[in-house]
Amino acid sequence: MKIPCTENLIKLARACPFPLYMVGGYVRDCLAGLECAGKDRDICAPADTDGFIRVAEKCGAEVTAVYKNTGTVKLKLGGEEYEFTCFRSDEYVRGAHRPVRTFFTDDITLDARRRDFKCNAVYYDVAKDEITDPLGGTEDILNRRVSTVAQADKVFGEDGLRLMRLARQSAQTGFAPTEECLAGAKNNAGLIADIAPERIYAELDALLRADKRYGNGYGQYAGLEILDKTRVLDYILPELTAGRDMEQPSAYHNYDVLEHSLRTVKYADYSVRLSALLHDIGKPYCKNTSGSYRGHETESARIAREAGARLKFPKKLIEETARLCETHMYDFRCDARDSKVRRFIVKNNDIFEKVLSLKQADYSACKDDLSPAPCVIKWKRIYAGMLEEGAPVSLKQLDVRGDELIKAGIKPEEVGKVLETLLYDCALDGRLNVNKTLLERAKRLTIG
Repeated sequence: MKIPCTENLIKLARACPFPLYMVGGYVRDCLAGLECAGKDRDICAPADTDGFIRVAEKCGAEVTAVYKNTGTVKLKLGGEEYEFTCFRSDEYVRGAHRPVRTFFTDDITLDARRRDFKCNAVYYDVAKDEITDPLGGTEDILNRRVSTVAQADKVFGEDGLRLMRLARQSAQTGFAPTEECLAGAKNNAGLIADIAPERIYAELDALLRADKRYGNGYGQYAGLEILDKTRVLDYILPELTAGRDMEQPSAYHNYDVLEHSLRTVKYADYSVRLSALLHDIGKPYCKNTSGSYRGHETESARIAREAGARLKFPKKLIEETARLCETHMYDFRCDARDSKVRRFIVKNNDIFEKVLSLKQADYSACKDDLSPAPCVIKWKRIYAGMLEEGAPVSLKQLDVRGDELIKAGIKPEEVGKVLETLLYDCALDGRLNVNKTLLERAKRLTIG
């Protein structure tokens, strides 16, 4: 298959006195027939950084960064960004992530051996328009599989981040790891503890939206399954994997606590997938301390905050995730009065759509039932009724402003509480949302 290259890159390759190769995800994706995202355009050559930079700048490239210790050059060429590396071989200390020594070479096989997976070690000679495949990665690509460039235990033992990359890349591409690959990852699962939390979060975030990269349906679930099989998930979220083999009532669930959580992610919209993963994370704690799952939503919110802080999730994401965990059980049996649901909608208006999404995914994951969740049907009916009668769901939709209340004699320090009371009143009866009516009601309110 033709590897698409820009004219600027071809011009650069032809100007080089050495072969210039594309390598990595871009080549893999093209050979696999996947839509090449174009962001991972890695190039390499049996050359030193100074020699490459001289040629690149003559061809109009803008060099943006140089790391001579690893032979890496970042550059912009014709509006596209590339990362160049010299052919090299790396020496690692077990689990250190970064190599402790780097040896530069002109041997393409040695360069291929320093990479992670064979499917990422296929080279494309840009000037000659030829594929060079020193380790047989093309066969892996055509067979949609992932195997390591050397003995799996060695490859994962060199760099703990590869444990996450295995799950994330497999999730995105739909490639299946070989049994040796999985065994090597499992043997080295503990090395994930040596990786910075920010790097783990970045990989986890990409895994949770893996299906969006190339359209690999339920890819996010496949990636989580790999983290589970290799036991890497035990080190990232031990509170979650405590639910492995923890049974749930068969009337509502086909799966144990952990598998239910993974399947909730499977059926969830990306906007709530982290919440889907963590929504029941409090169940093992409740079961082990009180003997039941009662109140697990509160504990799930607490643990989600703790785990989020530990893994350096963005603060806003932590808080939203905790709120979704805490609210996902409300009206589970559809026995809450419509008036209470209306108040809930107003109180949680900023995350209401996400609450619905999480509830639907939670319902579908119980027995793999993709039909609309009864609670979601009920809540959508109530919400539609509110919209039809003009009931406000936020202060912005309330037909009175704070300055108007002050003019009507409400003390400034009481305005916020009065507005909130009026909002909840109108949520129950949209006909009250009239400026004159609201001003009259505000005057009659007794502020405690």
